[in-house]
Order: sequence, then C-alpha cells, then structure tokens
Amino acid sequence: MTSEANASIPSHKPRPWIDLLVSIIIPSVILMKLSGDDYLGSVMALIIGLAFPLGWGLFELIRYRKYNFIAVLGIISVGLTGGIGLLALDANWLAVKEAAVPAVIGIAVLISTRTRYPLVKTLLYNPTILNVDKIQAVLQENNTEHEFSDRLQKASYFFSLTFLFSSIMNYVLAKWIVTSPSGTQAFNEELGRMTLVSYPMIAIPSMIMMIAIFYYLWRTIRRLTGYTLEDVMAPHLAEKHEQQEEKS
Repeated sequence: MTSEANASIPSHKPRPWIDLLVSIIIPSVILMKLSGDDYLGSVMALIIGLAFPLGWGLFELIRYRKYNFIAVLGIISVGLTGGIGLLALDANWLAVKEAAVPAVIGIAVLISTRTRYPLVKTLLYNPTILNVDKIQAVLQENNTEHEFSDRLQKASYFFSLTFLFSSIMNYVLAKWIVTSPSGTQAFNEELGRMTLVSYPMIAIPSMIMMIAIFYYLWRTIRRLTGYTLEDVMAPHLAEKHEQQEEKS
C-alpha cells in the first residue's frame, strides 16, 4: 500500500530557471513597476507579488510531498513579509525577519549535529546524490567510519556558517535598501529591488559556499574509500551520466 502511494507521487526534478522566474523576477517586477496607484496599488501589488513565491512553494510541497524544514520556513518567511507590509508595521521588522530566517536554519543545522540525522547529511550525503550504501560498506571495511563522521561534523559547522553569512547579509541589505514606511508604494518598490539584488549578492555566494562544502565532503570520501565521483554517484545519476557520455 505504501509503495503504491509512493509510486503515485511524481519525482521532483530541479527547475532552477522556473524557480528564479517565479520566486524572484516576477515578484520583483510586480513590486517595483506595478505598485503605483495607476496600476495595482501598493496593497494589491504586495499581495499579488508575494502570491507567486508563496503559491509556488505550496505547490512544490503538496505535489512532491517535500515537507522539509527549510521549504516550510521559506513559505513562513514570505507570509511574514506580506504581514509586515499589509499591517504597515515598522520597516525595521523586515530587516529582523530577513536575518532571522537563515539564522534559524543555521541554528537548526548546529542542533542537528547532536542528533542521528544531521541536516548536512540529509541534504548532501543522501541516496539521491551518492551511493551511500556502497560508501558505507568500504568505510566499515577500512574501519574509517569514525573519521568520516568527524569530517561530516565539520561539514555541518561549515554549512551553518553559510546561513550565518546569509543572515548578516540579509540584515545589511534590508537596512540599506528598504527605508520607506511599510504599506507604501516606495516600500513595495524597495522590497522588489531588495529581492532582485539579494540573488547575486547572497544566493550566488551561498551556493558557491555549498559547492565548496560538498567538494570538502567528496574529497574526504575519495581519500577514505579510493572511489572516484563516478564510482559513488547515485545509480540514477550514474545512468544519466553514462547516457550523456554515449550521446557525446
């Protein structure tokens, strides 16, 4: 019964360009260009602009059953932004909220290191990316499981630092760009500008840091097992890689 239910859930394929369009570009354009009284007005522009990332996030959660902590926190973040604008709260709360969301994730990453399921293991060292069973078998055979766990712990600390970076940058960016009272056209325009600017200034550096952490983890796996990346890729990724090589 459970296998039939799982089979009915469509597989989730990353769609970065759609994510970028729906979560950043469209909301930014609406907030920056359509907040005037001649167009949507500040309230409707805020509601419609934030409806895109909120609706897309809910769609992803419901359709693909990806009820993970970070995705849910992202939806809460969008809701809080809308609440600050619609209730005309002090704009300083936006900076606090922008800093608080990645800070909460970073703290959760640190707390997870004391549990059986550290977040870095869930996100980077999992069967959808790597052939975990194959790696664990060699680690056990070489008696290097403890050393690998220590490295995984360090990777978790590095991972939490990426969210500390995001937290600080989010606060600085919000204080720098959003200076108008919430609930006004100027506030919406500044919010749209901040959303647009945050991608190259925060998201891309954070992504580079994530790649560096994965490389650190991979170098550890290679040193302890002797496997190449192709050797330990998840079966479905390895198959796709072989098909691409055959085509080329």
